[in-house]
Amino acid sequence: MNWDTIVIGSGIGGLTAAAALAHCGQRVLVLEQHDSLGGMTQTFERRGYSFATGLHYLTGVTTPEGGEGRLARLLNVLGDGTLRFRPLPRQFDLVRLVHADGGETRFAYGAPEADNWARLKAQHPAEAGAIDAYAARYARARRSSNIMMTLHGMPRPAAALLRALLGPWLRRRAGETLGQALAGIDDADLRALLAARGGDYGLPPAQAPLVLHALVMGSYADGGAGYPVGGPARLADSLAAAVRAAKGALRTGARVTQLLAEGGRVVGVRLAEGGVERARHVVSAMGALNTVQALPAGLAPDWRDALRRHLPSHAYITLYLGLEGNAEALRALGLDGANHWIYDGQALGCAPDPEALLWQCPTDTDAPALYVSFGGLNDPEQAHAPTAEVIALCDWRFFATWRDSSLGQRPPDYEATKAWIEDRLLSQFKRLFPALKNRIAYHELSTPLTQAAYALAPEGAMYGLACTPARLLDPALHVRTPVPGLLLAGQDVASLGIEGAAMGGFMAAATLKPALWKLMKP
Repeated sequence: MNWDTIVIGSGIGGLTAAAALAHCGQRVLVLEQHDSLGGMTQTFERRGYSFATGLHYLTGVTTPEGGEGRLARLLNVLGDGTLRFRPLPRQFDLVRLVHADGGETRFAYGAPEADNWARLKAQHPAEAGAIDAYAARYARARRSSNIMMTLHGMPRPAAALLRALLGPWLRRRAGETLGQALAGIDDADLRALLAARGGDYGLPPAQAPLVLHALVMGSYADGGAGYPVGGPARLADSLAAAVRAAKGALRTGARVTQLLAEGGRVVGVRLAEGGVERARHVVSAMGALNTVQALPAGLAPDWRDALRRHLPSHAYITLYLGLEGNAEALRALGLDGANHWIYDGQALGCAPDPEALLWQCPTDTDAPALYVSFGGLNDPEQAHAPTAEVIALCDWRFFATWRDSSLGQRPPDYEATKAWIEDRLLSQFKRLFPALKNRIAYHELSTPLTQAAYALAPEGAMYGLACTPARLLDPALHVRTPVPGLLLAGQDVASLGIEGAAMGGFMAAATLKPALWKLMKP
């Protein structure tokens, strides 16, 4: 064997797994199909501006007292110890419901959680009792979510026993949607405010499990939100340094086309250029669907079929903006680094239509929902060249016509459509942020095809597999697969987002090296 472990994919899940195994003395090979490490933590530069591709804020990296959160401590133990995180404003998520008459209903979420409930009741006093009832259901759901996440990392026999003992209770908890939990609230604006940050997991209220909503929102409410100093790419730099220090290697432009199996056990990988690498174990952090696609024919057919029953999460469009001036100048205009969640007042709430928040016709209509982050205001090293990222969930089917085209060789009708969408989204941003309309020095658009090309995301998915109740409880999504020698890592295993993907990677490494679990102690 050339290596102790091969890790496929250099997103935060793959790099966390690789660095954790390197921490235990393993020689690890990381293979990345793109020409840069980092997955959705990578950045790119244009005309002096640095743009984040997938990390806009983080949970678990700061504390209310100004210290390091659990995720920050873990990454610094596993990496080279150089990561630093800057807190976002105390109220870091500003929700804006835009009504037909041009008016807005606003609410800013922050930490601690009790403060959010108190301010919501002050803003909607007639619904105080309903808010308390919802908060109680939310708290129960959050406790349940912790049990569901551990099922994907504990030994399979123990997980099977726990499922047998708690099966009906788990299914009941996982099956309760956010929309159902909000049904007891009469005020439509209040329902919308409570549901507004669903973009952090990419599902509308009618489909989102309440346990998922509580898990994601609750994680921010504990210690607030933070941003990596130096930009998201610093995470990959730090973890990669630890892999190299343990005599491991990280290769870019190395696409895995097949998992090698001997006697039913995975023993390595075959690369697109024809080379072969062998190891005692392979950790796949390239997504569950890409993993089963790389399996040799006939291997683990039941597991393959189980994973293919899951659909990808929604696709998205991103508009990258470089802004004139510096961070101080933008703060003088009223921007403090908080994220903006902006909705057409009719699009959110508890509507049964699961596609109400998708931008169905991006050439002909405004986006019904936008997420806007200001990374350049939260990273002191980019204060001289602040940026913004504008994100809209969209329908993959709009772009499927061009799915077989290649990056850099898209047909003229795609390029024309992309330019049209960019112009429309830019105009919408200027109306929503009039103080910035004359400060846009650079803009660039990415589509779901961009995501599919750079991250191998099925259908340009934002969050891997859609985090439905079925996904939350599926025993097929476990770090230890039914195929000996093969483990899963990343956000398809446990929870989604950067922290969820990192924990998925850590669980895979700890499955091979159980001594790592001691690093998770408070």
